[in-house]
Amino acid sequence: MKGCRLGEECIHGLDYGVCDACFPKVRPAEPEVAVKTRVPRVPSGMPKRTGALKALDDVSQQRVYHVTHIGNLAGILEKGAIVADAAPVVDISSPEARSTRRTITVSDEGETVAAYVPFFLTPTSDVWDAVRFGANDPRLAVTSDAVPADFVMLVSSISTIDKEHTVVADGDAAHPLTRFAIAPDAGERTLRKLRAEDETGRIRSAEVLVKDSVPFDQITLITVANDRAKAAVRAILDPAGHRTRIAIHPPWFTRAE
Repeated sequence: MKGCRLGEECIHGLDYGVCDACFPKVRPAEPEVAVKTRVPRVPSGMPKRTGALKALDDVSQQRVYHVTHIGNLAGILEKGAIVADAAPVVDISSPEARSTRRTITVSDEGETVAAYVPFFLTPTSDVWDAVRFGANDPRLAVTSDAVPADFVMLVSSISTIDKEHTVVADGDAAHPLTRFAIAPDAGERTLRKLRAEDETGRIRSAEVLVKDSVPFDQITLITVANDRAKAAVRAILDPAGHRTRIAIHPPWFTRAE
């Protein structure tokens, strides 16, 4: 991508530096020998400068991903939102998984997991990998014959969705050992812990849950597998007056043999 500048998109529609095809990961250089420096002592009673530390991991820019079948997109646009516990045309979740989510409570008020719209924290989440690798997973209604390219990823970010009604689950929200961070500050702490782990850690099963619904206007990007899927999505969006950006990014949909 010669000449591509910050803020531009690659040929797949992704932001600068995001696309694995256009911006392959380079081997890191040999680490330099660290030089110890004296840290000035902060006098007692003076406020500590924490802004620089917080900026090192700004979780507000964390992207979140909601996977759905292309066949469900028209219904989402008709409602103007992704609605919790809706009855989609093509259901990814198994009846058993939906039943479990209707019984596990998130808060003391008795709200269940089913009352929230689920988002993943990575495009290679455990559940989505089970779909694209053709694995049998009791949480899924789709079979090993499911075609990953028939699905789309609706992408947003922590800063875009309604944080006051957002809960961070540190694992599969239907698992009995999963803990829920309800308050915004607790959610930020949980996100930082998840992001600090290796990419094979709990972040691949963790979820961000948004109460009741997520307006479609809060979806900033739709990622698809190929040109055919992009054309199908655009044909659904245009009549509804939506110009949401669509990005083709095959690595997120590739099926392993």
